[in-house]
Amino acid sequence: MNQPVAEAQGFLACTTPDAWLDDALEHLPTLLIDHANCEKKAAGTALGMLHRYVDKPQLLRKLSRLAREELRHFEQVVELMDEQGVDYVHLPPGRYAGSLHQLISREEPQRLVDSLLVGAIVEARSCERFQRLSEVAPTPLNGFYARLLASEARHFRDYLKLAERYADAPLTPRLERFLSAEAALIADPDPTFRFHSGPLAAGYG
Repeated sequence: MNQPVAEAQGFLACTTPDAWLDDALEHLPTLLIDHANCEKKAAGTALGMLHRYVDKPQLLRKLSRLAREELRHFEQVVELMDEQGVDYVHLPPGRYAGSLHQLISREEPQRLVDSLLVGAIVEARSCERFQRLSEVAPTPLNGFYARLLASEARHFRDYLKLAERYADAPLTPRLERFLSAEAALIADPDPTFRFHSGPLAAGYG
């Protein structure tokens, strides 16, 4: 494991439960469809911040590149779905992103910093899940997820460095709150399997 990937995974408060990996192998079409949705949402989040914070040149440079890469990843997931015979159908969102975004402040400049911290956490979690999936998923999914690791780790670093740049107070208290909430979403039983869900609760699937 290279250093940037290790840093992204070490940033998180918990690892993906093995039970989620078992769920993923049983729900590969859903995994791919929701992964495609996640890439679209990640690009949309970056574009939204580009529109909102036009006075921050470093943010504009970093997030414009990030948005392009997320859209390319979306294209790659859709291509893989086509190769695997997976139809791109509508899936309602899981609880993960919405629960984290509820914790973001509505007041600036904290709103910007919180949004960047959530971005860093989501990218770190994606990186961690790509690593785990590269170890257990069947071919060609395992190689696909292994190839995404480097860019996802870079996205994590970009978001975190931007949060550090624009923060006007120590990040630790806010970051710990987000990381604690994220760990619960990853570890607790979930009624819905998604790319960023917890392990499926008994009786669901």
